[in-house]
Amino acid sequence: MSRAAKHSLDLPLERALRWRNIGPFAGGRVTAVAGVVTKPLRFLCGAAGGGVWKTEDAGLTWENLSDGYFKTGSVGALAVAESNPDVVYAGLGEAQIRGAATSHGDGVYRSNDGGGSWQSLGLEKTRQISRVRIDPQDPDRVYVAAQGSPWTPNPERGIYRSCDGGQSWDQVLFVDKQSGASDLCMDPSNPRTLYAAVWDHQRLPWKIRSGGEGSGIHKTEDGGDSWQQLSRGLPELMGKIGIAVSPARPQRVWAVIEAEEGGLYRSEDAGRSWRRVNEERLPMGRAWYFTKVVADPRDADTVYVLHDPLLKSADGGRSFSHVATPHTDHHDLWISPQHPDRMVLGNDGGSCVSLNGGKTWSTQDNQPTGQFYRVIADERFPYHLYGAQQDRTTVAIASHGKEGGIGRKDWYTVGGCENAQIALDPGDPSRVYASCCSGIVTEYERETQRVRNIMAYPRLALGSHPRDLEYRFNWNVPIIVSRHDPRVLYHAANLVFRSRDRGLTWQEISPDLTRCEVEKQGPGGGPITDEAAGAETYNTITCLAESPFEASTLWAGTDDGLVHLTRDAGTTWRNVTPPRLGEALVNSIEASPHDPATAYLAVNRHKFGDFTPLVFVTEDFGAHWECRSGGISEEAFVRAVREDPACRGLLYAGTETGTYFSLDGGRDWRSLQLNLPAVPVTDLTVAAGDLVASTEGRGFWILDDLTPLQEIKRQPALGQTFLCKPRRCYRVQFGERPETVEMLGENPPEGATLHYYLSPDAAAHLASEHNHEIQLEILDEEGKAVRSLSGRCHNDSRSREQFPLPVKAGMNRFIWDLRCQEIKPPSSLFPLPVRKSYRVGPGTYQVRLTVGRWKAAQSLEVADDPRRGLTRKDFEQQQSLLADIWEHLGAVYSAAAAMEDLSRQAQAAAKEHSEKAEVVQAAAPLLEKIRQWEEEVIQKRQKDLQDFVRFPHRLDAQLLFLMIAVDSSGPPVGGGALKRFADLKAEWSLCQAQALEISRTDVPAFNAIAKKMQARELNACNF
Repeated sequence: MSRAAKHSLDLPLERALRWRNIGPFAGGRVTAVAGVVTKPLRFLCGAAGGGVWKTEDAGLTWENLSDGYFKTGSVGALAVAESNPDVVYAGLGEAQIRGAATSHGDGVYRSNDGGGSWQSLGLEKTRQISRVRIDPQDPDRVYVAAQGSPWTPNPERGIYRSCDGGQSWDQVLFVDKQSGASDLCMDPSNPRTLYAAVWDHQRLPWKIRSGGEGSGIHKTEDGGDSWQQLSRGLPELMGKIGIAVSPARPQRVWAVIEAEEGGLYRSEDAGRSWRRVNEERLPMGRAWYFTKVVADPRDADTVYVLHDPLLKSADGGRSFSHVATPHTDHHDLWISPQHPDRMVLGNDGGSCVSLNGGKTWSTQDNQPTGQFYRVIADERFPYHLYGAQQDRTTVAIASHGKEGGIGRKDWYTVGGCENAQIALDPGDPSRVYASCCSGIVTEYERETQRVRNIMAYPRLALGSHPRDLEYRFNWNVPIIVSRHDPRVLYHAANLVFRSRDRGLTWQEISPDLTRCEVEKQGPGGGPITDEAAGAETYNTITCLAESPFEASTLWAGTDDGLVHLTRDAGTTWRNVTPPRLGEALVNSIEASPHDPATAYLAVNRHKFGDFTPLVFVTEDFGAHWECRSGGISEEAFVRAVREDPACRGLLYAGTETGTYFSLDGGRDWRSLQLNLPAVPVTDLTVAAGDLVASTEGRGFWILDDLTPLQEIKRQPALGQTFLCKPRRCYRVQFGERPETVEMLGENPPEGATLHYYLSPDAAAHLASEHNHEIQLEILDEEGKAVRSLSGRCHNDSRSREQFPLPVKAGMNRFIWDLRCQEIKPPSSLFPLPVRKSYRVGPGTYQVRLTVGRWKAAQSLEVADDPRRGLTRKDFEQQQSLLADIWEHLGAVYSAAAAMEDLSRQAQAAAKEHSEKAEVVQAAAPLLEKIRQWEEEVIQKRQKDLQDFVRFPHRLDAQLLFLMIAVDSSGPPVGGGALKRFADLKAEWSLCQAQALEISRTDVPAFNAIAKKMQARELNACNF
């Protein structure tokens, strides 16, 4: 689905481990869009965490363009050069600065091939970029609106200009360290004239400050060499501003302004004077999240304001109507300057395209760009993942689907809302608990789909200040189900609640565990717009963790940098915060599954402008802590740490830019990015031996089978070749991926995953010896080989097909599809597009690896799909029948090959002795007998797939069809299959006798041929 990310590892794991995206395909927030004037069906979008995507069919399908090139995933702005549509600029770092889900960017990127490849152009410290504008005549003259860091003042703000395609930059407009450019527009009739909207702002963990002396509108008429601030008719104190020039009337300029006298403003004299034309509150509500205006390119009186919903005015801004769209919360709109009916829209549900001026839109359920806060998993088969998607809903999604991929039928909602944490009993996920804003908690009953509100203290908190509330709840409210008693729930605000009756009643079991700073519990916004209790509520508990060993031990972490522990079920609490931590977000706590005294903290201070990765470890119940984050990139702040439940000290970390692992309890970290795109990883969990990641912009990802990392952890050194103990595998068929426009999540590999490590010396020896191979054999319980494979150093595709085992230094992976050795048909037959073997039954098999003189073996358990409830005994009849059919099919193919060989030799002899009439005459009846025999046994007239409906199928195809039918249906074997095989055996018995008779033809000219045939032992046993 996406180009492999370009990351290097200290350990060569790329061939053994691979992430797969399972979806769900329900679009997440898109903050930037662009179209191509000369390509009517091509549009681009930039996701908040998900990178850049392209559609070539007006939104029917989307393809990622940025994987492997961008170092961060959040896109703030996109622009395509009108003079050269192959030139695309992307400014990273979304401008909609959510407190709970905003990722920083790393500057500007340029593509010269329409997004096929990208080059970094610097400006990394701008953090958030709101707009990129390109001179319509010169693709190398480009302007960037740098909004700057939302968290702390920084000098890398304002407007930047490049005249050489981004190779160098000049900061042509700078107001102050707290004021960045929230928007930028260019006069299409004169690209030297630009208008910049500057925003004085800062987001704190408890408040969004929007507005100040730095906010204003600035204009240049000389391409940025000089600027003047526009003020006539504008409010004195302004917050965020969006601005647009009317292409239909360039003297008309629109501005949507956050102010006490705010609303939609219009200038008729290119910005010299302004008047308010619409004072409705809606266009400027929640200004920090919206405040964008777009002018229609042909109609000067038509203008759009991007908000919730999409607003359109056709009377010069005096009144607005609502435009129906697939989703709400709109952030960017591009309208074709030549054909205004062509437009692309970005909102919190993804990106959508309209070709009829907004009357209808393409679907947004074909983009895997969801922003998920957390992830947990149950123990079903297949296991399901649970999480809440920003501005969508909660999701329970299967880890593999039934129809070739994971589609809409494989996921459902489970109560709660967009910002939930989710809890359940993994062994019995019939009840699911999910939180929501303001402390709402629901119980979802899967059987009845009933959702029950079990809120601890039902109060509508929106519109109130946190200090006036009984309880302060975090935006991402924690809730867990006890590992020791599924009736017990824990829930948290600024203190901890416990329920012993599944939420019917709640008790406070802790005092306030936060810093409780009243001065940080007031209005969530100002000085112009308040932001009510919700995302801005501070001094709250963010995470809870219960000990797997002791029901009385519970950890709690807060958004203001405190950690508390109770070991007596909440009677007493001890402050165990790491020394000198200060204010910070304790985002997750992992109570070790191996040691009751050990816990891991994922802490970050990004909301204070500090992106340093922080992982803290205690091995004595918090009495002492050690910071262990060596090896993690300096700006990859950490969101989650998990310990492998099967391997003590093997840790996984989710960070702002990807994933890491540690083999030594966190002392040294290594990248585990592999093919995972650059995306914030918000949470991790280990499920059924897989590593699962939730991301902020790319949905859920699964790293299948952690066996290689677990085995490497157990190895004293990596100087020797070894074969990993394979984990249990299941006889599950996922089906072929359908050829459909529906976008599907990726299923795991089908079969048994076999891993082996080749030492550098062994790999070098294989490369130096031309014919040296490695061998992998699968043996049944009787020691009989059911499959044999080999690997050899090669460069051509034919060799890869013949020698499929990888032979590179490091960890290697091979997927055994659970099938026995495939039978090779005669080369003259059209190759049927089906497997000519069958799946083995449940049981214990031996995997044997041979590398030169070195050998190793491991046992492998093959189990049936546990949902079917079948035993090994149930498979005995089916496997016996399949083996019998397989042997008969092999005999047919062998006989057919022998007949072809006899025919070739007869024809060759006749040609060689063409002057001898008796030889030619003797050949004719033999060749006719062979032709008649082949006509009954194999169908040689089939030359392509369409011929399967033109010519009758013969014995070989009938046996193959029966084997496939019996293999795919599974036990018990139907009576029809048994009867059909008896008939085919009888048919083969006659054909077999005829083959033996033909092979023994006593024609003097063919005595040598007959002897040769007899030497092959063409008898009933192998015929």
